[in-house]
Amino acid sequence: MICLRTKPYKLKLNAKDSAMYGTSPNDTIKIATPINVRASLYALLGNLLLQVPDQATLERLAALEGSNGDIGSAVDTLSQIAKSMNPGSVEREFNVLFIGVGRGEVLPYASYYLTGFLHEKPLADLRAKMRSLGMQRKQGISEPEDHLGALCEMMAGMITGAFGQPMPLQTQKEFFNAHIAPWASHCFSDLEKAENALLYAPVGSLGRLFVEIEQESFRIE
Repeated sequence: MICLRTKPYKLKLNAKDSAMYGTSPNDTIKIATPINVRASLYALLGNLLLQVPDQATLERLAALEGSNGDIGSAVDTLSQIAKSMNPGSVEREFNVLFIGVGRGEVLPYASYYLTGFLHEKPLADLRAKMRSLGMQRKQGISEPEDHLGALCEMMAGMITGAFGQPMPLQTQKEFFNAHIAPWASHCFSDLEKAENALLYAPVGSLGRLFVEIEQESFRIE
């Protein structure tokens, strides 16, 4: 999978972004971002879901600024909680939520949410789609490709051109509707409400809100 890492800077939503995200043009988010708001949010979610945030990541999260609307509120909550966390505490939370003894509280895989089992048809369908789009898993990565974090990274890469050229909005829409829309909001909601979620509760909120906005935006596209 790709791993998008860029320097953090202040990103101001423009009118076009605001129309897509239902936020005010005055909203401001400090975030490590490639190109635009959609890609930056996908990249942020992918990074947080796939690996334990290190100290540098916690510091970037603590510097996030959101204002106005539900997404801004989720960003502010994430920022405030990140200020109270350290790498050890967030690693323990990550392990309980996603790894656990036997299994974590949340299994963020399309196959699991859509069939109740891992490594099922949703994963096979995704792999076929990835081949058709020229995507492939990075060597040394064992995580199944239908992990929600991996799917977020794929969407970020489709937007930014990480797989060659930025992919048309119609291609993004088809990928999102087939592989993310049927289950991701439910998964993020489960994360939001997970018993042991502290830092990851607002991550769940942010992800759920973002997926809902993407669904509505693609619906009217």
